[in-house]
Amino acid sequence: MNVCKNCGNKNDGKYCSSCGQSFSIHHITLPHLIEEIFHFFTHFEKGFGYTVRELIQAPGTMQKKYLEGHRIKYQKPFSMFFICASACALAHYFINYIIARYYKGVDQSEIYFFQHYLVLVQVLLAPIYAAVVWMFFIRYKYNYAEMLVVTLYITSFFFLVIIPIFALKFIWPHLDTKYIELPILIFYNLITFLNFFASHLKMQVVLLSIGSIVISFAIATIVQDFIIKLINQGRFLHL
Repeated sequence: MNVCKNCGNKNDGKYCSSCGQSFSIHHITLPHLIEEIFHFFTHFEKGFGYTVRELIQAPGTMQKKYLEGHRIKYQKPFSMFFICASACALAHYFINYIIARYYKGVDQSEIYFFQHYLVLVQVLLAPIYAAVVWMFFIRYKYNYAEMLVVTLYITSFFFLVIIPIFALKFIWPHLDTKYIELPILIFYNLITFLNFFASHLKMQVVLLSIGSIVISFAIATIVQDFIIKLINQGRFLHL
């Protein structure tokens, strides 16, 4: 009979039946830490890569499977959101930084926004995006938390899609990318909800989907432009 050093539970086997910790405890060594780092990145890639692939190949269906309980293969919605938002912020910052060095007239406040505020703003806006989607589809019997999960995965994928679109600024430095982003996001959002609400009237889902993404995109754009304006005025520089 083994005694778990983590929770004190007693049972046979290699792992505690209560908390899952291994009964075999060894001293922390450098090889052990390297093994843990390797384990983190291999499992991160497995969950993250699989989730991205499913969001490309089966948008809507993937979220529905997750809500139905098929969760072990997928990156968790909040960690997926933070990873993609951070990647998007870094990409935007470096793209803007490089362009600013070689082209005149690039907005420095926009660079500052992506470096310091994009992730924070999106974290604060994510519950609002979910509330918009939930209110549009409130008759479809999904609760707010479930719509938040769906929205987090959609927004995560949006962050990844926006990166190559924003990279077009290398060719056209003063390109306003929102005119490219919005049609693509509307299309992806539409496919997602048509798959997610496959048993409902398609035309109704189409209209509700377009309405929800346009409002959410407008909220994001207004908030971003407002903060950049404040940065230009020097109000956010020391926050």
